[in-house]
Amino acid sequence: MSDATTTLSPVLARYARAADLGREGAAAAAPAASFGALLEKVLEDAVEAGHAGERTATQAVVGRADLQDVVAAVHAAEVTLQTVVAVRDRMISAYQDIIRMPI
Repeated sequence: MSDATTTLSPVLARYARAADLGREGAAAAAPAASFGALLEKVLEDAVEAGHAGERTATQAVVGRADLQDVVAAVHAAEVTLQTVVAVRDRMISAYQDIIRMPI
């Protein structure tokens, strides 16, 4: 799991920076995004990464893309999926911890 954590760190850092930029620019521009909006953006990016990998693989089948491009696109989709799964697991773990709290 430590290998996945080191791979996911740059992806999570990018979204953390985006959230921080939203807070800093709130006074000058639109209000900062909510946590739900941030999760929605992450999921949209994950789906788009998967679609990009599929498009590149399809282009390789018809001879319009190099194998190197396919590997890069599939790897990007895999890293994004690992990020989504890690966030989901953490959210489920947090929910279970809250449920176990005594009242």
